[in-house]
Amino acid sequence: MSETSIGLDPLVTAEAWRKSGRDVAIATVIETWGSAPRPAGSHLVIDADGNFDGSVSGGCVEGAVITEALDVIGSGEAKMLEFGVADETAWRVGLSCGGRIRVYVERLG
Repeated sequence: MSETSIGLDPLVTAEAWRKSGRDVAIATVIETWGSAPRPAGSHLVIDADGNFDGSVSGGCVEGAVITEALDVIGSGEAKMLEFGVADETAWRVGLSCGGRIRVYVERLG
C-alpha cells in the first residue's frame, strides 16, 4: 500500500512520519552500474505498516527493498542490498539494459 506525499522529497516525508510516531526506514541508492531507472542518491522511505514514498528502482526490486526495510525496522540493523540482472531478464524486474544497483537501508531514530 503506497501512501505518497505528492511533491515532497521523500526525506521530508520520513521526517514527518517520524515526528508523528511512526517507525521508519530509508533506502538510498548508493551506486549504479550500467543502466538503472533511478540515480545514486535516490530515496525510498518505508514505515512499519508498509507505506512508502519515493523510489529506488521500480519493479520487483522496489518490492524487495520494501520487504528488507520492514526487517530493518524490526531489527534496527542496517543492510546493504545489491540487485543485478542479465540483459534478457532486466525489463521483467524493473532494471533496464541489465543494470545493477546497490541500496543501503537504515532505520531512522
